[in-house]
Amino acid sequence: MAEAERIIGTPDTPEAAGTEPEQGKAARPRGKRRIVVLFAVAAFAYALDLVSKMIVVAELEDHAPIRVIGDWLQFEAIRNAGAAFGFGQAFTVIFTVIAAAVIVVIARLARKLYSLPWAVALGLLLGGALGNLTDRIFRSPGVFEGRVVDFISPKGFAVFNLADSAIVCGGILIVLLSFKGLDPDGTVHKD
Repeated sequence: MAEAERIIGTPDTPEAAGTEPEQGKAARPRGKRRIVVLFAVAAFAYALDLVSKMIVVAELEDHAPIRVIGDWLQFEAIRNAGAAFGFGQAFTVIFTVIAAAVIVVIARLARKLYSLPWAVALGLLLGGALGNLTDRIFRSPGVFEGRVVDFISPKGFAVFNLADSAIVCGGILIVLLSFKGLDPDGTVHKD
């Protein structure tokens, strides 16, 4: 929890008030906030996901799968009530709440965002979360119980969509940035 508070911060913290940074941290670099980059990446990821799902529902649902690369990759429309790999299909409402919470945390974190790599990572995460949240809210069987449209089906792996890909890529980037010690506010820490 302390790590999350350090990254997200609050307006009351000394760091937010403009006092000296903690020992072991560099001073915050001067420059523009990267909120525009975050929202541009999120909008792009969300739009790609939304358009791809509209095409899949219109052209692929109730049809045979389309082979893209032999037996290795095909497009196959399925509706997934659960999380990744179809787990937790009885917890659709919980996944909806989690996606909404992720969106709120990213919006709060955007206030302190000065790092371009973090803006890209959080933008991917936000766009993917919005894509799957849109399905959960607006697709059948009902509000907060909707099934996510998945269609990318590699051989021997789970079926997923572009929102899932954005979430995974954003998550991997966040882990890499954390290992490098780069914080969303542009500071580098050495723990």
